[in-house]
Amino acid sequence: MMLNTQTQSGFTIKSAAFAPNGPISSVHTCEGADTSPPLEWTGAPASTKCFALVLHDPDAPKGDYLHWTAWNIPAGMHALAEGVPNKGSLPDGTQQGKNDFGKAGYGGPCPPSGSHRYVLEFYALDEMLNLPADAPRDWIEKEIHVHQIAKTELVGTYRKKR
Repeated sequence: MMLNTQTQSGFTIKSAAFAPNGPISSVHTCEGADTSPPLEWTGAPASTKCFALVLHDPDAPKGDYLHWTAWNIPAGMHALAEGVPNKGSLPDGTQQGKNDFGKAGYGGPCPPSGSHRYVLEFYALDEMLNLPADAPRDWIEKEIHVHQIAKTELVGTYRKKR
C-alpha cells in the first residue's frame, strides 16, 4: 500500500516500505537486509535538472544521524528501486555520499533504544551538483539548498525488535 506525503507544489514522494509516519519494514533496517526502500515521486517542476535526497535520524542520542545522501539522480527518473547499490557513483550518474556508519550509500535504521523518526528529504534541483563523492554532509546540504526548486519529505519510524 502506497500513501502520499505532504506536498510542495504537487511534488510528492512515497514508498511501498512504509506509510507516512508509519513503521519502516524491518528488511530496510539493521535487523533485516539493510537495503534501501523503494521510492517513487511525482510532480517535480518542469525545470528540474536532477534530484537529491538526505535521510537522517533527528532522534539519535548524539545528534542528528545521517543514514543516506544521494545527488544528481537523473531528472528523467521517477523512482529508485529497492536495494540501491552502496557505491559512491552509480552508472546513471547518481552520486552517494558517506553516511554516519562510514560507508557510501544507504545505512538503515538501527536505533539504540526506543522508537526513532527517519526523515527522508527529497529535492528537485535546478542544476547538477559538482561535489566529490566524499563530500561531507554540510557541503552536500549547502549545495542542495542553493539549487533547490522543490522539496518533499517522507517520515518513517523504527524501533528495534531485539
